[in-house]
Amino acid sequence: MKQYGLSSTEVAASTKQYGKNVLPQPPRQGFAQKLRDNLQDPMIRILMVALMINVLFVYSGHGDWVETIGILLAIMLAVLVSTWSEYSNENAFQRLQEEASRSKCKVWRDGAPMSILVENVVVGDAVIVEAGDKLPADGYLVSGVLKVDQAALNGESEPALKISREIKMEQEKDANEGADLLAKHELFRGSVVLEGTGIMIVEKIGAASLYGQLTQELKDEERDSPLKLKLKALAQKISKLGYSGGVGIAVAVMLHKLLVAGGWSAYTSNWTVVLNDLLQALILAIIIIVMAVPEGLPLMIAIVSSLNMRKMLHDHVLVRKLVGIETAGSLNLLFTDKTGTITKGQLEVVSFLNGGGKEYASLTELPEPLKELILQQALLNTSSSSKDGAIVGGNMTEAALNKYIGSNRPQQFVERISFEPFNSSKKYSLAVVKHEDACYAMLKGAPEKLLERCNAYVSDDGSVKAWTSEQRTALDVRMNELAGKAMRLLALCSVAVAKEQAEASAVQLAVHSGAAGEGTVVPEHDWTLLGVAAIRDDVRQEAVQAIQDVQSAGVQVVMITGDRKETAMAIAKDAGLLHSGEELVWTSAELAKLSDEEVKRQLPRLRVVARALPLDKLRLVRLAQELNLVIGMTGDGVNDAPALKRADVGFAMGSGTEVAKEAGDIVVLDDNFLSIKQAILYGRTIYNNIRKFIVFQLTINFAAVMTSFVAPFLGIDKPLTITQILWINLVMDTLAALAFGGEPALASYMQEQPKQRGAAIVSTNMLRQIILFGSIMTLIGLAFFTSSWVDGLFRNAPDHIYTYTGFFSAFICMAVANAFNVRSKSINVLQNMQANPAFIQVMLLIVAVQVGMTYFGGQLLRTAPLSAQEWLVVAGAAVAMLGVGSLAKLLSKEE
Repeated sequence: MKQYGLSSTEVAASTKQYGKNVLPQPPRQGFAQKLRDNLQDPMIRILMVALMINVLFVYSGHGDWVETIGILLAIMLAVLVSTWSEYSNENAFQRLQEEASRSKCKVWRDGAPMSILVENVVVGDAVIVEAGDKLPADGYLVSGVLKVDQAALNGESEPALKISREIKMEQEKDANEGADLLAKHELFRGSVVLEGTGIMIVEKIGAASLYGQLTQELKDEERDSPLKLKLKALAQKISKLGYSGGVGIAVAVMLHKLLVAGGWSAYTSNWTVVLNDLLQALILAIIIIVMAVPEGLPLMIAIVSSLNMRKMLHDHVLVRKLVGIETAGSLNLLFTDKTGTITKGQLEVVSFLNGGGKEYASLTELPEPLKELILQQALLNTSSSSKDGAIVGGNMTEAALNKYIGSNRPQQFVERISFEPFNSSKKYSLAVVKHEDACYAMLKGAPEKLLERCNAYVSDDGSVKAWTSEQRTALDVRMNELAGKAMRLLALCSVAVAKEQAEASAVQLAVHSGAAGEGTVVPEHDWTLLGVAAIRDDVRQEAVQAIQDVQSAGVQVVMITGDRKETAMAIAKDAGLLHSGEELVWTSAELAKLSDEEVKRQLPRLRVVARALPLDKLRLVRLAQELNLVIGMTGDGVNDAPALKRADVGFAMGSGTEVAKEAGDIVVLDDNFLSIKQAILYGRTIYNNIRKFIVFQLTINFAAVMTSFVAPFLGIDKPLTITQILWINLVMDTLAALAFGGEPALASYMQEQPKQRGAAIVSTNMLRQIILFGSIMTLIGLAFFTSSWVDGLFRNAPDHIYTYTGFFSAFICMAVANAFNVRSKSINVLQNMQANPAFIQVMLLIVAVQVGMTYFGGQLLRTAPLSAQEWLVVAGAAVAMLGVGSLAKLLSKEE
């Protein structure tokens, strides 16, 4: 035998020249880079501007350090929480990738075989490959004949024949720089050996391999997520309103001073007072602008995303990017794989039909003569092989046959002379075998190709009988029934072959360098039918309900599969994807004939794409995005990576390739559609919780701004001091963010329709709530100063300190009451509270802190201890807010 392989010295030299066999990783963002990116958030930018303005005021001696520290803390908490969540989940993903990549292979080195890590393979290595191995690098075959599955690279399920050749010359290497997956001698990383053994000389490793090059194509610019778009728009509106409100309040304060002074002349007589009042008005305007911005929103988004990401791990979903889970909740259209996602991915032979019309449910029911022939077919007419006592390699259909026969083995010794794997043109595989002095070919493949050549069948007693037209018709009817139940049908036949032809086929296959299937010649007719196996890949029952839930959520689900149209339609019906004749099922060929405009027009009715090619996925994603839809795509192969990357949310399967996982935003660890449904639910949970918090936060801001704006015209001086406004902002933003961040995922969210990509995050109904609740808080608050009856409920004091303290505490308690109004659409404000007990704890903490501040706030917060009666007035204001909320829910209509 010719010796191949490198010496230790040559290995070291090759490593120095070409490096290690590691896949190129997309540019990794460290913690600092992620931190910088998160600082670009629109809300954070507004806060940073406010922070800088406050720093200038503090530096000039006119600002308040409490306010400055509050804004700084809001920025730091929001950015650090979101950055750490992304960073830690990315590290978890990397650990999964590293564990998956620590596989080994065998190589010849220093004249002996040895096992090494794939990452230690070098250019020039002689790799020993066997059935079941995954190729570790690109190279060419110098010994043996292989059948390899290249589906991870090109999406083609048909195995490729690879034959050996001599060592390449340098000029041949230069001429073959391009990767040709159909080249007869070339092998590529990521391919799986289905049959045969051999030796491969490594030519390209790591980034230079085809697999590595594909990873470099995943650097397209990503478009903004729907949530990011909505928050940008919200930030712009808030900033405009904040600036307008700040200027308006500054003007109102100065007008009030002017009126109190008795006119322009009297007021401007003392410029020192005017300048001081103007400075105070400007400071108040800045504070109002800060008050208008919901500092807690970025923190709340970070908290709710982080909490839900941890919950999702329990549902077998690993979120690599926060944007993935956010966007999942806004999906309009989901393109999903079939095998393993909707179906179990486990083919099973569920029945067997013989030519006489009999149907057998299991192998044990088969008569012994027929069973013997089926055992021979399963073990000899196959591209799988035995390795360490286990069956490895082969396609999924052959694996199903192997499972069907179990540990049974033929009793008669039958020798396989030659074998030709499945061929797409002939639609069958064949093995030429020899039993005693007789030779015959065993054929396995598509019934439509094989049955037309049969004129006999094997009966129960093992005898060969003529196959009548009545029996043929009866079998056709039954096969159609099974095909309509999503069964794959596999015909098993045999035909006698002359001994000379059988021996010639063995020699011909050994030297053959053409396509598979050209080496053996068998008679065109007079074949004998053993029977037809009905094979089923059952639909996951949990996937059926999950698909129904996703469709109820307004998400269009389109199944993309390589199956033929009839089988795909049957599975789609079982899975609940097809309900009426109005829905469309396309094959790849039919899709190719349609123009882009035709596809866009008919896309809403599409449910299934059969015989799909990788480029079909990419085209469909592109066209759907041109319709401004939010798109999800599932995938597991290298060929799926571009579509996963292009989609708004890429769902990579946990069993898929490293490249697919790198391209995806979310990794579905159990390959189950149910997990995809959970990702959508959690995405919607985040979105709904953010909207709840926005209503809560903006209601407080609206009430504070309106109170500060109206008060000067009513002769009320500083209903809320600058420090009190900052205290409200700090306490209600940060602590309330924790409360709303823990709100549970509710099944009712899956009954809502997806929000349009460009739709505002603050809906009309939300705006009504903000204005209504904010106005009620404003009116109740102003009543403390304008109603003598309310003022009389508080102890008298020269500066009305108890009334002012009561108003400040009532404002906080009304905001707490409104938090309960906002968190639930039900009149029962405690609905689902058991799923988020921290909500009550946080709200009680806010009230407790406020009570404490009345005792210890003193001059800093302009507070004084209240009596029990005065606290009852404060509590009454909070109860009134709860009553208003309940009434509003009764009168309002759901969006």
